[in-house]
Amino acid sequence: MSDQQIDEFLARRLIVEQFPEWADLPISSVAQQGVDNRTFRLGETLSIRLPSHTRYVAGVDKENRWLPRLAPQLPLPIPTPVATGRPTADFPRPWSVRRWLDGITLTDARGVDQLRLARDLAGFLRALHQADAAGGPPAGEHNFHRGAPLAVYDEQTRRAIAALGTSIDAHALIRMWDVAVESVWQGAPVWLHGDVAPGNLLLNPRGELSAVIDFGTAGVGDPACDLVIAWTVLDRGPRRAFCSLMEPDAAMWARARGWALWKAVITLADGRDPAAVHQSSTVVRELSAEAGGDLPMAF
Repeated sequence: MSDQQIDEFLARRLIVEQFPEWADLPISSVAQQGVDNRTFRLGETLSIRLPSHTRYVAGVDKENRWLPRLAPQLPLPIPTPVATGRPTADFPRPWSVRRWLDGITLTDARGVDQLRLARDLAGFLRALHQADAAGGPPAGEHNFHRGAPLAVYDEQTRRAIAALGTSIDAHALIRMWDVAVESVWQGAPVWLHGDVAPGNLLLNPRGELSAVIDFGTAGVGDPACDLVIAWTVLDRGPRRAFCSLMEPDAAMWARARGWALWKAVITLADGRDPAAVHQSSTVVRELSAEAGGDLPMAF
């Protein structure tokens, strides 16, 4: 099933067939769609979430099970599962209904105070990383290995750097990758979001972080991957503030750089999404400028 087939008409059919109590509510596609799921607003207080591919199906049950347990431990709202839809001939995957969370995504926001964002986000992530992780799902295929050792992406990263050739400072980035991939999380596994990206962060009208959504790549493991936003969104000053608040040691900061490097170079090597390529080029420039710094605060 292609993304084009996951539209408001499909969402309407699924609701009418499985949840007739909501059949009269208006349904509209949200403006900022993610890659893993297609989201539709259902009335004023609900949303419909449809996985865009079978590889994202594992997130449905995981979120339904764990989000209610995580929510009381976190300082900001996260999605609340309301109902689970069953697969059909039209849509052969499980899907979900959630409480609607108001806010504008960071992707769509303008004039964001990055220092405030760094403080808000650090507060949320510190709470998430301290939440009770007993019994949580270990990093693996269900969350694309977020929280696992970076070695799982070693071959892919080196192949992408080689493919990019002289368009990047390959020597400096390989040295950075070597440091990252040789480092392994030594602490107890902790909860991690896995995709701290602009489309998953909601802001209120005052520009404050008001909710965090899309825990499909959440899991239990090394939280270094949650720090990637330091390069994908934050400028150097706010990045320094974020680092200070998160208090990573040099090894964790190196792994965070590694996660940022992996995603940036595979995106550049793929080259199909102009917006993603532009952002990844910026990330690679920032990482190249930091190459050779061994300490978390080496900017």
